[in-house]
Amino acid sequence: MRATQLFQGLGCLALARIVAALPPSLLRHETLSRDQLPDLIKKSPMDEVDLIKRGPTCNTPTNRACYRPGYTINTDYETSFPPGGYNFVITEHDNWLGPDGVIKKKAMLINGAFPGPTIVADWGDTVRVTVTSLLRVNGTSLHWHGVRMLNNSVNDGANGVTECPLPPGATKTYTFRVEQYGSSWYHSHFSSQYANGIVGTLLFNGPASLPYEEDLGVFPITDWYYTPADVIQHSLIPTGGPPPDSDNILFNGKHVNANGGGSYQRVKLKPGKRHRLRIINTSVDNTFTVSLVNHQFTVIQTDFVPVNAFTTSSLFLGIGQRYDVTIDASQAVGNYWFNVTLSATGLCGTTKAKFPAAIFQYEGASSTALPTIKGTPPPDSLCEDNTNFVPIVSRTAPAASFTFGPANDLDLNLATQTWEGQQRVYWKIKGQDMNITWDEPTLEYVAKGNLNFPARYNVFTVPPTSPWSFWVVENLLGLPHPLHLHGHDFLVLGRSPALANPFAIAPRRFNAATDGPSLKYNNPVRRDVTMLPGNGWLVVAFRSDNPGAWLFHCHIAWHVSQGLSIQFLERVAEIPSAVPLSAIKPNCDAWTAYYNLSPFKQFDSGLKMAKDR
Repeated sequence: MRATQLFQGLGCLALARIVAALPPSLLRHETLSRDQLPDLIKKSPMDEVDLIKRGPTCNTPTNRACYRPGYTINTDYETSFPPGGYNFVITEHDNWLGPDGVIKKKAMLINGAFPGPTIVADWGDTVRVTVTSLLRVNGTSLHWHGVRMLNNSVNDGANGVTECPLPPGATKTYTFRVEQYGSSWYHSHFSSQYANGIVGTLLFNGPASLPYEEDLGVFPITDWYYTPADVIQHSLIPTGGPPPDSDNILFNGKHVNANGGGSYQRVKLKPGKRHRLRIINTSVDNTFTVSLVNHQFTVIQTDFVPVNAFTTSSLFLGIGQRYDVTIDASQAVGNYWFNVTLSATGLCGTTKAKFPAAIFQYEGASSTALPTIKGTPPPDSLCEDNTNFVPIVSRTAPAASFTFGPANDLDLNLATQTWEGQQRVYWKIKGQDMNITWDEPTLEYVAKGNLNFPARYNVFTVPPTSPWSFWVVENLLGLPHPLHLHGHDFLVLGRSPALANPFAIAPRRFNAATDGPSLKYNNPVRRDVTMLPGNGWLVVAFRSDNPGAWLFHCHIAWHVSQGLSIQFLERVAEIPSAVPLSAIKPNCDAWTAYYNLSPFKQFDSGLKMAKDR
């Protein structure tokens, strides 16, 4: 099957009622203004939609008659009332004029925009997000990156693990409690689909380890590809890579293009004030170092973990990592480059963008002038994230509980197979590339009392008798990987040093006798994404306190699509009583009915779109 076939116009009977009510421009998959969007979503602002309990947006001391846009003292409350929660409509667009002024051949957008809406909530809130998919042939699911989902694995959004994909024309609602605070993002977990635009951000208000006066909000930075994600993915199947350079780097959805079009993202600073900035790497393949000319970053949070204030001139971000920082606007009024620098090794992403940057503009400075000082490139990260941060809420993993052996050794390698006459390359963990089945997610097996999982599901049962789980990941190839764990943050106990050319040496396997003493058990850095060194090892630990099925995977979309993932089955005996498994069935029934009639079948791991082999 050709990659382009995935997006040809397959009709779906379930769409008929929805489509009939849509404007012609949506049926042509053009870019829409908010007023043209379906009633399902146009009641909420495009940039930030309302939380269930979030207060009024237009009810001010001088206008108490207004409650929310469209809802006033004159609204008949017996027939109309504000919608609860968030409403997301996912649409598909051909030849979409992207935010950098260049046509993107295939875009998939949430509420007609990229990035999608920012979900703003307070620590302790309950968030409800209703998602309607108007994609033509693809399924979809939304994963809430880094959100703990305690006793709520069914809302994690990993299709094939915690749910079936949402079929075209269908609607489902995700519900979760905001148990952490800080900054993160959400994205499609269906194949490499989020590279087409199904991405947004999360801002959860809470306390901070350092005072600040201005909150600049979320600042997602991403690589950007003009070619559809599935076309790129298919090109990698025969060899495994290298993937193409990203066409651009976008800052909160904006940047200039190679021909001078587009525009720089400008962020306003108030002289003399301390600002909070929430930096998020929402990339598909690129990791990078960020720096702000003549300014320092003071880190107050790593992923969702508050840390003691740590000041630095630059920060490396692996895919999925977040840093909440403060910036003191203490320099002369003017414009300053906020730079992205990729490792010169080329091992953790490459881009065609010559000078990826945004502009931080002091109030009083020219709103059109460009900064004059490009700044000094920061030290090469060698694709290694900083592990010197100290979490404020301490965790100590019991050293006496850690033993190293076959049960917790996860080695990572590449394998080549011939399938239907074509050479295919797979990423394997412990000799198996992950390949789930969309209509039989792991939690559905558990709901049926069947724990006899296919080998290709890569299920690892977390030892039920220990409150802590320890895992050693050994990379038998020279390419580094950003590893992400769902449902938890983990303690980074240790890892081998990064190298400028890891391909020049043999794999460095973990040696308990010589490497074990270097592990840090008492309050090491804690987060939900960290880098696995090329030809090196990584040791992580997490508390076994969250019943469910949880993915642990590389966050390079191309790699997880080719199988670089496992899943932890945790506290399996408690899952039926702790997790509402009945919520799985309605969407799975809808997906199965759709997929049985669809000629467009699964061609990769299913997590990020591999046909059974």
